[in-house]
Amino acid sequence: MLDQPKPSALIDIRNVCRSFPKGSGEQLLVLEQVDLTIHSGEIVGLLGRSGSGKSTLLRIIAGLVTPSSGSAACRGETIVGPPNGVAMVFQSFALFPWLTVLQNVELGLEALGVDSAVRRKRALAAIDLIGLDGFESAYPKELSGGMRQRVGFARALVVHPDLLLMDEPFSALDVLTAETLRTDLIDLWTEGRLPIKSVLMVTHNIEEAVLMCDRILVFSSNPGRVAAEIKVDMPHPRNRLDPSFRQLVDNIYARMTQRAEPKMPSHDGIPGTGVGMTLHHVSSNVLSGLIEALASPPYHGHADLPVLASQLQFEADEILHLGESLQLLRFAQLSEGDLMLTDAGRRFAYLETDARKRLFAEHLVSYVPVIGLIRRVLDERPSHTAPAARFRNELEDYMSEDYADETLKTVVSWGRYAELFAYDEQSETFSLENPGESA
Repeated sequence: MLDQPKPSALIDIRNVCRSFPKGSGEQLLVLEQVDLTIHSGEIVGLLGRSGSGKSTLLRIIAGLVTPSSGSAACRGETIVGPPNGVAMVFQSFALFPWLTVLQNVELGLEALGVDSAVRRKRALAAIDLIGLDGFESAYPKELSGGMRQRVGFARALVVHPDLLLMDEPFSALDVLTAETLRTDLIDLWTEGRLPIKSVLMVTHNIEEAVLMCDRILVFSSNPGRVAAEIKVDMPHPRNRLDPSFRQLVDNIYARMTQRAEPKMPSHDGIPGTGVGMTLHHVSSNVLSGLIEALASPPYHGHADLPVLASQLQFEADEILHLGESLQLLRFAQLSEGDLMLTDAGRRFAYLETDARKRLFAEHLVSYVPVIGLIRRVLDERPSHTAPAARFRNELEDYMSEDYADETLKTVVSWGRYAELFAYDEQSETFSLENPGESA
């Protein structure tokens, strides 16, 4: 029997699972047994890697997606369609280009049937609150990215929602604009000037979560689960340079780099490195540059991930994908928030270009099963060619179509760099450039 929702809870999620159909006709489990309760007066963060199901959970709460199993309730009532008192701010600005700022902000009130005079008064107040006074008659094309996102916030706030949902609302902005908007929103929140009771935000930016949230739910991936709940007891405004702030960021990095129990065959203790492992698209040039940076002072082969991300200006998601790619290739080890070069990684850092490519090729064939499979098929076929669909279909037995496409994109990029095979974009065909050579 499911737990009964608490009367005081704005949102109560219990044992929620969500699956989506794969190309093979099977189901891809995106969320597994997720619990979440949101009360008035708190900012809650959903923190996790891209593809961990955070946005899917947000859409379940917004009534845009239904759970495959489990329960989702808003103020004790099952969520069926968008619940009253819940508004959402998206990653993309999602403004109507033919409407002015004022007209865009009024839209939600118009849908609720609010009188035009009241609608205008509340919209102007929201525009003023969010720092866009004087731009009421401007069109979206006349505004900067930060200003357009402010319009998105004003449009959500004007309906005075109990709960504001935010899906990576700062990720499309430049660093300085995003920081300004975060600070402004937190100031309004702590001053009690936002017409909302609670906020639930999705992010993959660790520092952003620590900067803004009272509680952080750390999601693991494949499928998405709540791996940890972390309370942030620091008062606002928070200082990124404060030792307690840095320590909490370090702790979260460590949690996000802990190895999960593998659900698929593993090699040498690294989970999920069978043919069905999703490969995030990471440039071989960036991997080479990261190895060089790690091998050089001040790191000398061993770096703390938060420090490395900050100094090289990578988002947490980016540095984790890079670290995992180097770990997969056995050029580095990723553990407890640290990245350490292996002996092979140190060799790679000081090799000439051709020698680097040969070493990269050896590691691809040995440690990336899908690349080893492609090379074997090409070697064995008399034509030394194979359609990409042959491998895409196999990948889709393990992952969604989008992830299969991203994995193949990575395979093509890495294989070309290592000169393991050629790939024709138009015919979507792999081939050997020099069939007589062995990998």
